[in-house]
Amino acid sequence: MAVSTNDLRNGMTLDLPEGLFSVVEFQHVKPGKGGAFVRTKLKNVRTGAVIERTFRADEKLEQAIVDKREMQFLYREGAEYVFMDTVSYEQLQVPTTALGDASNYLKEGDDAVLQFFGTEIVGVDLPAAVELTVAETEPGVQGDRVSGARKPATLETGLVVQVPLFVNPGEKIKVDTRSGEYLTRA
Repeated sequence: MAVSTNDLRNGMTLDLPEGLFSVVEFQHVKPGKGGAFVRTKLKNVRTGAVIERTFRADEKLEQAIVDKREMQFLYREGAEYVFMDTVSYEQLQVPTTALGDASNYLKEGDDAVLQFFGTEIVGVDLPAAVELTVAETEPGVQGDRVSGARKPATLETGLVVQVPLFVNPGEKIKVDTRSGEYLTRA
């Protein structure tokens, strides 16, 4: 579907010759001399690379239709994750590579919104924070109380995060899915 550069919005997905890009930022510029143009910052949906591109005003670009479906993670089967569509109850096997970093935060029974471009998964929307159980961590040593002291902890999904010394194995903690940092005890 063709869309004019005058109609660009943040979050819109474009199908350019270089690949699939999401509009991060755009700015209409009308210089004193010459024609107007649109300066954009685009993020590659597949690789995450950010590029800056300038288009003429009213230039036509191809808009990509990205379908977002709410899915529930059921279980892992080898190197694949099995999801169930919460509307049609259809099961879908997704390779770990298609999920990217999202696989570090998914545990059985969690909901996620998968973004599809045709049949290809191009992104995963997770909640801002998830609760995960600490699988293993070293005990905090007495006298090791420097302000803000941290230790590594391995979580149930295999993700390793830095946690305060008072966190013990078996406890539930909240982890920020955007940065991968410890937030608080759950």
